Amino acid sequence: MGSRLKRCFETKLLAENPLLFFIFTKKIALVKIGDIELSDFPLLLAPMEDVSDPPFRALCKELGADVVYTEFISSEGLIRDAAKSVQKLDIYEKERPVGIQIFGANLESMIRSVEIVEASQPDIIDINFGCPVKKVVSKGAGAGILKDIPLMVKLTEAMAKHTHLPITVKTRLGWDDDSIKIVEVAERLQDAGAKAISIHGRTRAQMYKGEANWHSIAEVKNNQRMQIPIFGNGDVDSPEKAKLMRDAFGLDGAMIGRASIGNPWFFNQVKHYFETGTHAAPPSIEDRVAVARRHLEMAIDWKGEIQGVLETRRHYTNYFKGIPNFKPLRTRMVTSNESAGVFEVFDEIIEHFSAQEMA
Repeated sequence: MGSRLKRCFETKLLAENPLLFFIFTKKIALVKIGDIELSDFPLLLAPMEDVSDPPFRALCKELGADVVYTEFISSEGLIRDAAKSVQKLDIYEKERPVGIQIFGANLESMIRSVEIVEASQPDIIDINFGCPVKKVVSKGAGAGILKDIPLMVKLTEAMAKHTHLPITVKTRLGWDDDSIKIVEVAERLQDAGAKAISIHGRTRAQMYKGEANWHSIAEVKNNQRMQIPIFGNGDVDSPEKAKLMRDAFGLDGAMIGRASIGNPWFFNQVKHYFETGTHAAPPSIEDRVAVARRHLEMAIDWKGEIQGVLETRRHYTNYFKGIPNFKPLRTRMVTSNESAGVFEVFDEIIEHFSAQEMA
């Protein structure tokens, strides 16, 4: 069969078979970070300090996240072998593909930290050029580097040349409204070797105030020079908004942050909405308890009884948000220093609230 005849046959076959057309178009629409193939419009768990630890990442991965990122890790902390920084390198096999995010502004330190990160065998190394908090920005790192675009490009290029792993970047639109040059910056980062860019739709000056500007992110995506995935971040807090980011703004995927806190089901909720146009049923009391229990169990396995219990406390309120008359049980959960006491409260939650849910 000649090539022209073959193409005509394939076109006719796809036109007459909607399912085949769907499968074919989905196949060619795969998003790639380097050699890592992801589904059409992947959902990424954002790196969040004191949130995106291994237990939480594992739960999000099980519940629909396509890629997960670690908490951001200081390059200076890594090269000084600081215990807190090194511990953040821990990853589970079940998280993959997983990216380790590092931040810093010193070229030598960032290069040395790449070598340390590689030993943990992540799938991706991400550079944080977007954190707006003062303690990071004051050192010229995170969003602070938005004041020095040449350094941002220099760091990206040096790191990309120093590792076989794909380098990705998370950044913001600019330092303030008067310095938004994200289209140009994204081009330069791509030319420097970045394999994907996640863009938070706010400036550093905005912090987390106001609405995220997805239009500026779409300008990056619509730039014909861009060949790498552009992921949107900021205010993706409902399945409808995720669909809007995909369909109206044409981005390659969404990076989910605050919407996943206390709700690791969010990723599957979005995918359910994409597939059906309807909302998935909210997690039941049993679902909430099961996830909280697993989170605590994994935290204990990772950090031991004492640290596991103490550091998982911050998640309890979020998992059980919205349950009426919950305060006495919540108080017991967050004041118990032993896992046995917390597990006992979990059992009581099911006993007290499951019947109400069914009513």
